[in-house]
Amino acid sequence: MTREPSAAVHDVAIVGFGPIGQMLALLLGRAGHDVIALERWPKPYDLPRAVHFDDEIGRIFQAAGVGEEVRAVTDPVPDHYEWRNQEGESLVRIDWSGTGPSGWPTASFFSQPQLEAVLARAAEALPTVTVARGCEAVDLQEVKDHVRLVTSGPCGPGEVRARYVIGADGANSFIRTRMSTTVTDLGFFYDWLIVDTQPHEQSTWSPMNWQLCDPARPTTIVSGGPGRRRWEFLRLPHESVEELNTLDTAWKLLEPWGRNEKNTTIERHTVYTFQARWVDRWREGRLLLAGDAAHQMPPFAGQGMCSGMRDAMNLAWKLSLVLDAKADADLLDTYTSERSDHVQYAIGMSMALGQVICVLDPEEAEARDQRMIAAGADPRYALPAPPPPVLGDGVLRRGADGKRAADIGHLTPQYRVTHQGQTALLDSLTGGGFTLLTDGHESAQALDDADRAFLKNIKATIVALYSEHAPSDGYLDADGGYLPHMREHGHVAAIVRPDFYLFGAASTGAELRELIGQLREQLHHPQSPGAISPAPEPLMAVE
Repeated sequence: MTREPSAAVHDVAIVGFGPIGQMLALLLGRAGHDVIALERWPKPYDLPRAVHFDDEIGRIFQAAGVGEEVRAVTDPVPDHYEWRNQEGESLVRIDWSGTGPSGWPTASFFSQPQLEAVLARAAEALPTVTVARGCEAVDLQEVKDHVRLVTSGPCGPGEVRARYVIGADGANSFIRTRMSTTVTDLGFFYDWLIVDTQPHEQSTWSPMNWQLCDPARPTTIVSGGPGRRRWEFLRLPHESVEELNTLDTAWKLLEPWGRNEKNTTIERHTVYTFQARWVDRWREGRLLLAGDAAHQMPPFAGQGMCSGMRDAMNLAWKLSLVLDAKADADLLDTYTSERSDHVQYAIGMSMALGQVICVLDPEEAEARDQRMIAAGADPRYALPAPPPPVLGDGVLRRGADGKRAADIGHLTPQYRVTHQGQTALLDSLTGGGFTLLTDGHESAQALDDADRAFLKNIKATIVALYSEHAPSDGYLDADGGYLPHMREHGHVAAIVRPDFYLFGAASTGAELRELIGQLREQLHHPQSPGAISPAPEPLMAVE
């Protein structure tokens, strides 16, 4: 709900109420925590910014209870993402059609004001969430058991107190300035003019999203959400930001694409400097960072907002356990190690794609074109190999040597299951949270009362899967997605974390008990021998 800040000590104060702050408010508010969100602007920002999310992020929207509302304001991609050279030859074709492993469209496009309206409306409807617009955090003091935030703005001077404070306040984060953490900057800088438009006619754009790799002017042409198109133009060395960022320049650059004032409305034009950097420590005491406050990356892989949403999902379940006294506060240090490594993979991939796209030398571009065409426009061969999208060290199964196992920490898929006559995607039937997948009921019979009490305490759902004829308390593997994979790898059970990443799998009932014991130990004593360091070494060399 929207109201003035009170003198109460809230569970969480979120500074910044953009999409990442909104998602955090939704996830924590739905978990029953007292959340206050502070937004320095009195009204929502009504112009486009982010435009893309992938199937994993769709699953996060589903977990936040806004899945269908989000689907209503997005365009799923029906075809491929294509890169072409200046002659129009295809350099690479990336299939973005169909349904991804998380049970959502592989890629979806949206207009950020519409998406934010969905998220804000859902968050403000929760009795556990207070949204204070026109309320800027200008100072803070961390005391023994909470943080005092000094506020100003249209809401008037005041104080907000909370047990934890999350800075979801963008690249110029105030919360980050009050932390001692350093920033790793890879020195990757490119200026692009972003032009968001509303074409007056209804057209089918094929492909929906593509990249013109022309050394004369690299250009991106993508959906801006339903009824919208976005063009992005690289600033050339002889141009200044000031001369590029004008309405006249925007119209001149759109002219070759058949866009003019008679058939198109320009919603916004602005120059962004694409950067590649991350904060080295995302938690200090009761202060935490998420989204652009913790990292920025080039948009070439479409993972900027997506990475922030993954931050929210990772942080929310851990902070919820800490607030409920079901886990030690040191659990929050794994937020840095897990997400920082994962973000570095995304940044590395985005930079690699940018280095292919942002080629201005004609001879270098010709060599690139020949190499990619010779690879048959197949992304497996035409583009740099993508890094593995796995979590860094953290709340993950460990081997006998105390080190994390090699086969865990990856995103698990979401398939349809049938339970008590209802067929739906798995998370819709379990309600999210920790999930214990088992091959039938047999392996779960090895659990003792303490195991079951622990699983109940962390609100885990036991999903006993069957290929056919599931009993009333079982789940039918309706899509045949889970059991064939488990049996192929000799697994009788697997624990999936609330953020959908695999904690670990077991081959016997005894191994399952050991797996549950590890999870119990890591939640209550995450700094035990072999555990993580909260400030990991960078994965990428910085020159």
